[in-house]
Amino acid sequence: MSPQLSIILESSFNVLYLVVVWILVALMSRNLGEVDAEDQPSARLIRMAFILLAVGDSGYVGFRLVAYLMGGLETQVNLLGSMMSLAGLGALATSFTVTIFYMLMVFVWQKRFHKGNNAFTSLLLAVGLVRFIILALPGNHWAAVVPPQPMSTFRNIPLMLQGVGVIGLFLYSGYRNNDRTFITLGWMVFLSFAFYLPVILFVQQMPLLGMLMIPKTCAYLVVAWVAYRDIWQKKGSRE
Repeated sequence: MSPQLSIILESSFNVLYLVVVWILVALMSRNLGEVDAEDQPSARLIRMAFILLAVGDSGYVGFRLVAYLMGGLETQVNLLGSMMSLAGLGALATSFTVTIFYMLMVFVWQKRFHKGNNAFTSLLLAVGLVRFIILALPGNHWAAVVPPQPMSTFRNIPLMLQGVGVIGLFLYSGYRNNDRTFITLGWMVFLSFAFYLPVILFVQQMPLLGMLMIPKTCAYLVVAWVAYRDIWQKKGSRE
């Protein structure tokens, strides 16, 4: 595949993804008042989580598109006295928002299943704060187009722990309460991380593994769609 074709395909998919996710966010916002009172707390948190995800991914995609227009992903900008690539700046933006996304998913679980804070949920939230600190370390080299090792792995370990924790919470409570919605959400989050793990570990050696970000991204769209369908339209797990 030629580099030009690869850029066109990547950019087209990214733009299509953003259009779909923003449409879902708009539907969630417009129809929030129609959600049953018992589901309002979790629905509001889900909407906020996907607003943040859409904002972060818009930055990621937007910076990459600008970089392509300016000559390539290696295009550098000066941000607060530090040189960063536009691709790295986009990756930084989505790294922060996806961390908050999974912190909000903990709160979604609490609201959905009427749970309070415990040692496990507190640990998941603390892991998110640890990731913020790691993202701020100079070893991340946000000027690089390809995330450097071993920092790429280090900064993603907290995210993986967040994801595994959310998967466990959703599946445990989903199966225990016969909540088909959260069973589906749990498995979709599992799939997203299953596709993402090889990218974290081996994309430096095998750049084509970056294509796994496409099914990973599609899994997030399924999460948004299932949440909207089953909570906003009340066609889900509690029937």
